[in-house]
Amino acid sequence: MFILDGRPLAPDVAFTDPKTGVRYPANFLRLSTPAERAAIGIEEVPDPPVYDQRFYWGYDDKGKLIPKDHAQLVDQWVAQTRTTANTLLAPTDWIIIREADNGKPADPMLKAWREEIRLATGQKNAEINATLDTPALAAYITGADYPVWPVDPYAPIPPQPVPADDVEPAGDGEEG
Repeated sequence: MFILDGRPLAPDVAFTDPKTGVRYPANFLRLSTPAERAAIGIEEVPDPPVYDQRFYWGYDDKGKLIPKDHAQLVDQWVAQTRTTANTLLAPTDWIIIREADNGKPADPMLKAWREEIRLATGQKNAEINATLDTPALAAYITGADYPVWPVDPYAPIPPQPVPADDVEPAGDGEEG
């Protein structure tokens, strides 16, 4: 980050030196040398450390992360997990309602998937509730397991890449 006269300078934005009134072009910070920047009083300071704002307030004066309230975060993530499950289930709710309404049976594969969603929700919420502190909760939510949900049985299967040695060369179709 670059600072001139106590104010941060945005990259790729023209600026004016408040002391001299000299205007500098938008590409000055990228094209100038450290000596050229220092000559007009531009300081380069490290960017502030990055942290996940979903779980932490920031850093204290000793550089330690300040966690948000664990109990409130648990409530929030349990609710978010339920919302995600409901969002996944909502498009097929009408099929289950139709079965109850007029007796047309729902596909057993669909019913099994819906049950997998409910079980996954319960498992995710159990894991969230089992965390003892904010860092443990953050590790679970940002880890590999939390974002994975059972695959919709009707979701289109994405095309798989064909290995290069299985592709026939393009031609006019005539043997030569």
